[in-house]
Amino acid sequence: MNTDKIYAEAIVNEYSKKSASKVVALKKLDRRAKLPAQVFAYSFGIVCALVAGTGMCLSMGVIGSGTAVFTALGVAVGILGFAGAAVNYPIYRKILESGKEKYAGDIIRLATEIAEGD
Repeated sequence: MNTDKIYAEAIVNEYSKKSASKVVALKKLDRRAKLPAQVFAYSFGIVCALVAGTGMCLSMGVIGSGTAVFTALGVAVGILGFAGAAVNYPIYRKILESGKEKYAGDIIRLATEIAEGD
C-alpha cells in the first residue's frame, strides 16, 4: 500500500473545489431539523441547573443570611430548577418532532433520490 499516494489524494481532496452534492444537502437539512431542539435543550438545561444551584446555595446558607426564610426560599427555588430539568427532555422531544415534521418531505425526497442513484 502506497501511503504517499493516499496522503497526496487526501491533500488534493482537501484543496479541490467541492460541488454541492445531494448528500451534503441532506446533511444540512437534517441539521436544520434538529438544531432548534438542541439549542433549546442545552440552553434550558443550563438555566435550570443554575436555578437549582442557586436554590441549594440559598438553602445551605452560602448565599443569604442562612435564616429560615432563606432556607425555605432556597428549597422552593431548588425545586423549581429541578422541575425545569425534569421537563427539559419532553420539551426537547416535542421540538425535535416539530422540526422533523417540517423538513420530512424534503429529507425523504432527497434521500430517495440519493438511494436511487439519480
